[in-house]
Amino acid sequence: MASAGPWTSVSMPYVSGHRGDAWGAEAAEHGGTGTQKLLSVDEVVASATVADMLGLAAGEAVVVRRRLMLFNDHPVELVDSYYPANIARGTRLAEHRKIPGGAVALLADLGYPPRRVREDVSARLATPDERAALALDDPSCVLVLARALVTESDLPVEASVMTMVAEGRRLRYELTP
Repeated sequence: MASAGPWTSVSMPYVSGHRGDAWGAEAAEHGGTGTQKLLSVDEVVASATVADMLGLAAGEAVVVRRRLMLFNDHPVELVDSYYPANIARGTRLAEHRKIPGGAVALLADLGYPPRRVREDVSARLATPDERAALALDDPSCVLVLARALVTESDLPVEASVMTMVAEGRRLRYELTP
């Protein structure tokens, strides 16, 4: 990561629903400033992967919020967060603006508090578009974290796909039995 040194990332602050800027706090722990740029908010047809993550039928509509995460003004992560359109329509999730308190807190306010998290992590070569957006050399590897947030009634309410600069990044999982 751009001048951050070794970086350990923990998912819990992002999925707990606590209001605040989890990315800004994580970046500060690493001695820098974390910002994000909202690239787009659109209603689209869910890809097969996203439909599966959200328990939707193929071709169903979702709202996607695409963001670029920056550490000290250097791009380090692309984040695409998807929400079932029937949950997101008419809410801040579907608006092209920052969500005060974050999307997870808003989902809780809307009656969909996440109770379970499922994450899949993989590594691969970055695509040309990812290399350009993340200012990576060719070839470069990225880590891809696909996360689904599920309510107590087993309703998936958010699917996020995070494409991260791999160099210097480590993911840590702490589980409570």
